[in-house]
Amino acid sequence: MLAGLLSLPAAPVAAAASGADTVDVALNSLSPSAPVKDDTLTISGTVTNKGKDAVTDAEVELRVGPRLPGRPGIDEAAKATGYTPGSDAKALGSPYRVTIDRLATGISEDFTLTVPVDKLDLDSAGVYQLGVSLTGRTAGDTYDQVLGIERTFLPWQPEPAGKRTQLTFLWPLISTTHLSAETGSDEQQTPVFENDALAAELAAGGRLEQLVSLGSRLPITWVIDPDLLATVDAMTRSYEVRTETGDTVPGRNQAVAKRWLSSLEKAVQDRPVVALPFADPDLASLAHRGKDVSGSLSHLQPATAVAETTVETILHVKPSTDFAWPVEGAIDPSIVDVATSAGAHNIIARSDSLKETGSVSYTPSAARPIGGGTTAVVADARLSKAFYGDLSKAGASTRAIQQFLAQSLALTHQAPNAQRSIVVAPQRMPTAGQAQTMAKAIQGLADQRWTQPLDLIGASEARPDPDATTRVPAASQYPKNLRARELPVQTFQDIKSTQETLDNFKVILTSPDRVVTPFGNAINREMSTSWRGKAGVAAQYRNGVQSYLKDLTTEVRLIQKSALTLSGRSATIPVTVQNKLVQGVDNLVLRLKSSNPTRLKLDDGSVVAEQPIKIDGGHSQSVKFAADANANGPVQVTAQLYTEDGKLYGGPMTFTVKASEITPTVMLVIAGGVLLLVLAGVRMYTQRKRAAARDAAAAGEAGDESRERAVPGASEQPSDPTPDTAPESADPSGAGEKVDR
Repeated sequence: MLAGLLSLPAAPVAAAASGADTVDVALNSLSPSAPVKDDTLTISGTVTNKGKDAVTDAEVELRVGPRLPGRPGIDEAAKATGYTPGSDAKALGSPYRVTIDRLATGISEDFTLTVPVDKLDLDSAGVYQLGVSLTGRTAGDTYDQVLGIERTFLPWQPEPAGKRTQLTFLWPLISTTHLSAETGSDEQQTPVFENDALAAELAAGGRLEQLVSLGSRLPITWVIDPDLLATVDAMTRSYEVRTETGDTVPGRNQAVAKRWLSSLEKAVQDRPVVALPFADPDLASLAHRGKDVSGSLSHLQPATAVAETTVETILHVKPSTDFAWPVEGAIDPSIVDVATSAGAHNIIARSDSLKETGSVSYTPSAARPIGGGTTAVVADARLSKAFYGDLSKAGASTRAIQQFLAQSLALTHQAPNAQRSIVVAPQRMPTAGQAQTMAKAIQGLADQRWTQPLDLIGASEARPDPDATTRVPAASQYPKNLRARELPVQTFQDIKSTQETLDNFKVILTSPDRVVTPFGNAINREMSTSWRGKAGVAAQYRNGVQSYLKDLTTEVRLIQKSALTLSGRSATIPVTVQNKLVQGVDNLVLRLKSSNPTRLKLDDGSVVAEQPIKIDGGHSQSVKFAADANANGPVQVTAQLYTEDGKLYGGPMTFTVKASEITPTVMLVIAGGVLLLVLAGVRMYTQRKRAAARDAAAAGEAGDESRERAVPGASEQPSDPTPDTAPESADPSGAGEKVDR
């Protein structure tokens, strides 16, 4: 081989390992990533002197190793660090090298190596290891040493493989929770966002923008959390953003949200789309910690139903909702039971969970029947984990791409005469750098020399390998690191409490969807996979949802009454119910209870009286109850709202009623007063009648006097000296305020 034409002197090789970490070598690009015979291979990178002394007479050289023995060989080569004399291949030599006269400490230098592929002396198809090393001297050295090396992989498949591997690549569109349960108090229910971080993900160069832009040009299967769509859709209209002080300010990124949704809608047309249950619930947490809290599993079916509706409404495509995706593809029997409880027949697992235990010497097809009509679609662990870590730097990205391509080719060569279906399920929320790296890796397979694209639905329906394992691992085999990050039991207890409050509240609403929909979605978000490892902020979110819901329920309440006095045997007691909600309330009953029915009875002698309540939004209603007082003294009266099905609504309201009984003595006093008034009236009438008679007599005497002046001897008659007296008035009801009669 050409790799062995030039060799280093024996002495330097023997001592080479001592300074192999002095210079850091980074391979920033390798093009083409999977060359053919007539190509020219170009490798670009950077060397950086990390030592204390300058490096002189340095040469950057390419080393081509032998073909690696399958997937395990690639794994071992990927672990190697530093230069190992006798194991690493010899340098390719001139003219395929770059000379650097002096590399000062802390200084970096870029390089580019260009080599025709036919000079690499590659044999049969397979995966070859490439190494780029820097050889030079530092102060005090008497000979050259390998001061740094970086390795990568070169997949070599000059002709199309006989049986190409069917490759399914999942492209996830999932984000964290951004939308709260809170809405504005206006008729439009303006949504309130917990923060404005989503705008950065949607903007140009952002994580979600990159996923849509890149994915639109790739043969992938879209895997979408409908909550993300609903959140971005809400962002296209008027919305509020909560600030650090707890206040809200108007959102300003409607245009960004509209552009992203428009781009996504175009990208998914006529493409395979899988919708996860709304808000991507943590199936493992539900199976291990939530199933013992009553009602927890009941949320999965509605979350699946709303997922399909959401995707169809916003993207105008019909998604598949027949797939469940547990975290990291790790499964056990309880996770399978929970995953299928909402109707899914396919579970996306991973090969490091559903491990091969039989005699299969190659990677089998993804589809595995695991019983009960359920198929485990087992993603390949090596390929799925190829894009973990920080891939924002060119060197890390190039290494991930070459390793992915190498593994996919080695997988195909395992059984060259058997076509298999392989699934790649990467991390749920790739960064922008990871998305870019994944896209370049998929593009490296574009010429389909050893793979061909297949969507997830096709992969789930592919013929399974008869010898592949189908045994679901036991619960004891579930990874401890994943279990430690599961949502705690308290999550599901809080969800149950919130759901009970919502159920009790919705029955009184005339437009329950205005409340049920946002809070139902918020409850789904509370069990989202994205809360893993974030116990504090997850609890804060749940508490916020519950607190806001309780605040809404108190908008329908009883107005506190002060003590009142009932005068008379019968009276009415008014109680006011206030509705400060935008919508009307109905199906409520107001019950009034007397603590002392002997003294105060309600509604024709009842101890408890009740009346139905129906109030328009923003109004109050005064409800009047008839009451009968039988004895004097205060009585405690309690008002309480109930739903029509008999459940308490809100707290009780207690007030005092001062009752005054009408006794026989009081009746005699009142009767006596009436008699006096009658007698006084009779007297007044008699006096007025006498006065009228005197006036008539006086008029007659005046005439007689005139005549007496003509007829002497006539005498005067005195008038009645008794004066008129005004009758006394009295208040027959006694002193005291008359209230609410």
